[in-house]
Amino acid sequence: MDLSLLLPDARLLLLAVTLDLFLGDPVYRLHPIRLLGALLTLAEGRLRAFGADGRLGGCFLFVILLALWVGPLLVAVVLVGQAHWMLAAAAHLFTLYSLIALGDLLKHGDAVDAAVHAGDACAARAAVAQLASRDTKRLDAHACRRTAVESLAENLVDGFMSPVLWYILAGLPGIIVFKLASTMDSMVGYKSPEYLRFGWFGARSDDLLNLIPARLCYLFLAGMAFLLPGCSGIKAARVGWQQHAIVPGPNAGWSEAAMAGAMQRRLAGPIWVGDDLVTTAWLGDPSDAAAGTGSDYRKARQALMATAFAFTSISAAFLMITSGA
Repeated sequence: MDLSLLLPDARLLLLAVTLDLFLGDPVYRLHPIRLLGALLTLAEGRLRAFGADGRLGGCFLFVILLALWVGPLLVAVVLVGQAHWMLAAAAHLFTLYSLIALGDLLKHGDAVDAAVHAGDACAARAAVAQLASRDTKRLDAHACRRTAVESLAENLVDGFMSPVLWYILAGLPGIIVFKLASTMDSMVGYKSPEYLRFGWFGARSDDLLNLIPARLCYLFLAGMAFLLPGCSGIKAARVGWQQHAIVPGPNAGWSEAAMAGAMQRRLAGPIWVGDDLVTTAWLGDPSDAAAGTGSDYRKARQALMATAFAFTSISAAFLMITSGA
């Protein structure tokens, strides 16, 4: 079995990112993440039926998914690739393309902006609900756009920077294991009584695997803000460094705070989940206006695209150099 088929490839990375941006996430019945979600739900039910609903059960869940999803997916790529080098490249590319989510992230953000621009408050709130878990009934037009920008910044790490980094470091096994941890976090990593212990392993694994990418995203966002018109690299660096801890969790605040500084606009503000006011804190320089205009959204989108482009280019160059290509 030729395991070299699983190694990272600069050309396939560039092609996968291009496909994702222009076509979005491929929709098909046997999509790896769809299969993972179904398997996770099934395994969770079986573990809980046996009484394994604490932290140990969450650890078993990871091991089960590692054996029944990660292993077979990697074996399938290798076996398909054994037939011909073109099939090897196609299997590798399609798997990689299926696990990068920048295109869909932009599509959801654009849907919010377009609905607000059209004056359709209901459609805007519905589009926001696809991006963030909060009470959308309380959001006005400006808050809808702010939420979209915050989600773009946060998910730039989880949906793009982290998958690409782990692919660079460990090839297809790296990105596939990362997506396993990320999916576990999104499905069972809640702090509710039902999942606080059972979802602990998934949530902590996701935190660990996003640790370096989140800080790289902060650095890249600040760096690109120096080059973009209307943006401030100095504020991105300062606000990101000083205010990242305002956002709950060890990682999300780095990109969100840096984005606020880069845009020279304030993000967040009052956030409701159900009837609970989760926070009233703002991100950004206190002297800056609150974000919410169409121009603000376009500036954030431009910063995100520039960051993704720079990170992809440097990643591909690194792979070319280290592989001798």
